[in-house]
Amino acid sequence: MVKERIGVLTGGGDCPGLNAVIRAITRRGMQYDFEIIGILNGWKGLIDNQTIPLDLAAVSGILPKGGTILGTSRTNPFKNETDLAKLKKNFKALGLSALIAIGGEDTLGAANRLYREEKIPIIGVPKTIDNDLSCTDYTFGFDTAVNIATECIDRLHTTAESHHRIMVVEIMGRHAGWIATYAGIAGGADIILIPEIPIDVDEVCSLIDKRHKRGRSFSIVVVAEGAKLKEGAEVLQEQQLDEFGHVRLGGIGERLGTIIEQRTGYETRVSVLGHIQRGGSPTAFDRILGTRFGVKAADLVKNKQFGKMVALSGIKIISVDLQEAVKELKTVDKEIYDIAKVFFG
Repeated sequence: MVKERIGVLTGGGDCPGLNAVIRAITRRGMQYDFEIIGILNGWKGLIDNQTIPLDLAAVSGILPKGGTILGTSRTNPFKNETDLAKLKKNFKALGLSALIAIGGEDTLGAANRLYREEKIPIIGVPKTIDNDLSCTDYTFGFDTAVNIATECIDRLHTTAESHHRIMVVEIMGRHAGWIATYAGIAGGADIILIPEIPIDVDEVCSLIDKRHKRGRSFSIVVVAEGAKLKEGAEVLQEQQLDEFGHVRLGGIGERLGTIIEQRTGYETRVSVLGHIQRGGSPTAFDRILGTRFGVKAADLVKNKQFGKMVALSGIKIISVDLQEAVKELKTVDKEIYDIAKVFFG
């Protein structure tokens, strides 16, 4: 009897917990007598036919490791017809029965199109530190990023208080401020600024002055990289677009720090956490969530329930329509941000 061959790929930014998902898919797949094929470097690997076998030896010891053993890229399979044709040809040539795509909005958006338009049997697994995918309470990688950012904010507190400075901390978050909000609350930030709400610089400076007047000679200001000034656009590192049409953000922290120092007269320093937030070993929560997602994804393949994405709902792992999951981004809940605002100033 010929075994079913299942492809697995990881696309987009790397993320703590990816290896936990790969390991779980492999182990569960082997229980179903699947042959698991790892596709290297995201959609690029399926276009270029770059694969490795995934077996017990391949996934042994990878649970605590950050990043992805399969490599990743921001390749868009729909960027041109030639690449799409190669992808479909290689899917057939590899003898794949199904594909499990692990990624964020761009990777899963492409997966949805491949399922809907090209009839490729696909299951999606939600991965992003930004926690901005719909239909799931949490994405794996988010908890690790929040913990890393919180630790950094904790460390900045000591130098801010010692030197009587304003510390502006720029945190990842392109369109949604989940990491900034959660890490800001956990780290005791005095102001949290997110993409969902344009920055009112007058209000920010007023809150800082309020703290100084009551004897607090330092402040921690957390700002998501995608946050915008009330009358301004996003701050960019460069104008060039990636394959999914995104610009590279970064620099709002420096701009905000300069404005705060000019308007308040208080010494201000800026720390940009950058990629450190998505590197390193995943937390226990992300290891467990990634494992549960991977097992569920293999189960969906076994049951031929394609066009689905695994998701966390409360404490249960469920499946949702992939099309619904990528329809719109999940932005920060107003109730959570209102809780953060209790501690501003």
